[in-house]
Amino acid sequence: MEVIFLGTGTSQGIPVIGSDHPVCLSNDPRDKRLRVSVLVSWNEYNILVDCGPDFRAQMLANKINYVDAILYTHEHNDHTAGLDDIRPFFFRQGDIPIYCHKRVLGSLKNRFAYVFENENKYPGAPSVLVNEIKNQPFKFKDLEIQPVNVMHNQVQVFGFRFDQFAYLTDVKTIEPSETEKLKGVKVLVVNALRQEKHPSHFSLRDALDFIEEVKPERAYLTHISHVMGFHEEVQAQLPKNVFLAYDNLKIEI
Repeated sequence: MEVIFLGTGTSQGIPVIGSDHPVCLSNDPRDKRLRVSVLVSWNEYNILVDCGPDFRAQMLANKINYVDAILYTHEHNDHTAGLDDIRPFFFRQGDIPIYCHKRVLGSLKNRFAYVFENENKYPGAPSVLVNEIKNQPFKFKDLEIQPVNVMHNQVQVFGFRFDQFAYLTDVKTIEPSETEKLKGVKVLVVNALRQEKHPSHFSLRDALDFIEEVKPERAYLTHISHVMGFHEEVQAQLPKNVFLAYDNLKIEI
């Protein structure tokens, strides 16, 4: 299994438009972060988790030629706004399977009604194969994927476990029964917005405490704000098995 971190930033990305914050002015490419997403290449299938506003740029940067399925964590703009840009994949592959909570599907239909239109469909619009998921394992082809339910303040979010790899973003709280689903993973990805507490996201301390509870072999932090600090300086303070992810990082599990 290979995982590509397509984007590791928060909803505004880094640099933030018009910001003179030192991290936004950094020349370190690891401090430049597109909106959060990963591509999981598993048994030759490319499974995308979230399709945000930087989707097109992410596909071009990593020379991704096909996407077999899209999994949505939740409906917020930084995780969904790129749906229209699946058109090149649709033209080559046909309808693209998407997997999401019923609530997320409703949001997508409101925002991208033309994608879901059955009659008088615009000829240039993409189409998708809809799969509503609940908090129980589901199959994509011959692969089993385990949703992990978390809360993003008052918004329900799905993380996903892919065998020995688990990806969670926009977590603020998680029930012990959901944490149990993550036990035994080799690699865990979890959000860490900043060092100070936040009402909707794990802080750095929250994320490190959670990693210590799950005990993966390796952990990577994502959904990072510019106020977290410079990549190099923050990384130097982390435990030896915890890493700040950065855009276009590739890892193997």
